[in-house]
Amino acid sequence: MPIVWNGAEYQRRFDSLAESGMDVHGEATFVRAFEPASVLDAGCGTGRVGIELARHGIEVVGADVDASMLAHARKQAPDIPWVLSDLAELDLGRTFDVVVMAGNVPLFTPPGTQAALVAGVARHVGNVLIAGFSLDRGYTADDYDEHCEQAGLTLVERFATWDRKPFEGGDYAVTVSRLNRP
Repeated sequence: MPIVWNGAEYQRRFDSLAESGMDVHGEATFVRAFEPASVLDAGCGTGRVGIELARHGIEVVGADVDASMLAHARKQAPDIPWVLSDLAELDLGRTFDVVVMAGNVPLFTPPGTQAALVAGVARHVGNVLIAGFSLDRGYTADDYDEHCEQAGLTLVERFATWDRKPFEGGDYAVTVSRLNRP
């Protein structure tokens, strides 16, 4: 059974964290280090990451399968294109300097469909795919790497957190994969 979201309620959690002084833009800061001109925020949810990237002059397109999340994103940033689509089927007909899947995107995909998810977003990779997700829910870094390889991407680096702490195992990974060049 698919997860049912309430976009406004989901966003309130991050708004509350930001109000308490916590930095809720670690993913956007990580992505900005790659100096992209364009970013596909795949599994964008309420647009938190994409909106922050756009504030820094980066062209952003957000895509998500949940209409409630996208409704909130559209309300917050109506000038950003927000696309309602299953990421496995997404075809925007273009590539982006960076495709980012923040917020455990592979874990919200029905079990057994992660390879299709990775292939769907990989169609849009012009340079790198960045994904951060928990490793303690049945989908491993090795699984993800295999799916990236099948989609024409190669592991470049892996971190334990969005602030680039070294990955030494653990229950969370931020992975950077690069498009294979001929």
